[in-house]
Amino acid sequence: MSHNDNQLILKAENLKQHYQVKQGLFKPDAVVKAVDGISFHLEKGKTLAVVGESGCGKSTLGRMLTMIETPTEGRLAHLGEDLLTLSKEAQAKLRQKIQIIFQNPYGSLNPRKKIGAILEEPLVINTKLSKADRKAKALEIMAKVGLKTEHYDRYPHMFSGGQRQRIAIARGLMLDPNVIVADEPVSALDVSVQAQVLNLMMDLQQEFGLSYVFISHDLSVVEHIADDVMVMYLGKVVEQGTREQLFNNPQHPYTLALLSSTPQLSPEKRRVRIKLEGELPSPLNPPSGCAFHGRCRYANDRCRSEAPVLRLNHANEQEKDHLIACHAVEENRIGALSAQTV
Repeated sequence: MSHNDNQLILKAENLKQHYQVKQGLFKPDAVVKAVDGISFHLEKGKTLAVVGESGCGKSTLGRMLTMIETPTEGRLAHLGEDLLTLSKEAQAKLRQKIQIIFQNPYGSLNPRKKIGAILEEPLVINTKLSKADRKAKALEIMAKVGLKTEHYDRYPHMFSGGQRQRIAIARGLMLDPNVIVADEPVSALDVSVQAQVLNLMMDLQQEFGLSYVFISHDLSVVEHIADDVMVMYLGKVVEQGTREQLFNNPQHPYTLALLSSTPQLSPEKRRVRIKLEGELPSPLNPPSGCAFHGRCRYANDRCRSEAPVLRLNHANEQEKDHLIACHAVEENRIGALSAQTV
């Protein structure tokens, strides 16, 4: 991607998160590769969507980007500064600029605190603002997310799911971040409310110049909000490109399957339903070769033995930034099958 470096807000290179897992008394520890070598760029004011089934490593990636977890290896630069090599103090300061919003706002809001106190808590911990200034800031951000002044003195249980998610978004904005990692922020909400929260997030992005890493298992949610999309499977990226590339010309069999299960309103966009056979393999015991081969109808012996590399799709010279990790795509074995529509 042709990136203007001063517009690059986040840059990840070969990020990994490997966990040691005890297997029992006499067995050696197993290593779970939750995230296994992920690289991307995020530009100012843009949204990168990270998509995949639960268990693919996307939430672990989100926790690494916000430094809740330290990556096992790799580089993570925020405006050119490598977060992983900074001192603890410098890291703490930078972490204020990267905030996370979780899936279940009720779980992340203290039920015994009023909304005002919940919103002001980051200011109490990280700033020297006076009580009056903290309250003014909280009320200002509440107004931005569509909450009323009288909500300031209420408790989380008094709000609907959509309102609670607005509170969680407001809390994420209190320290004036420039990156927000949104981990499944609308999946707990019903569909009518999902649209409102997504529209709110897009409005806030415009107003504050925010950059989003938007984590989701649902491609239909991502289609409206993303500039770029990264599809993950078992800790690795299998396809990466612009929103247009992924929705108009998806290549990887896993992406095709995810898209085919996404409800489409317009008939010309409907695809043959590709049923994914089998379960997501266990990261404790990943398959050889391509991790997806056990569920893929195009898999052959090469797929079962040799892991594919994420690379440009040479069949299509126009698509400069479209990366795919698939032997079948590379060998042109998928052919017209994937292009069929219902």
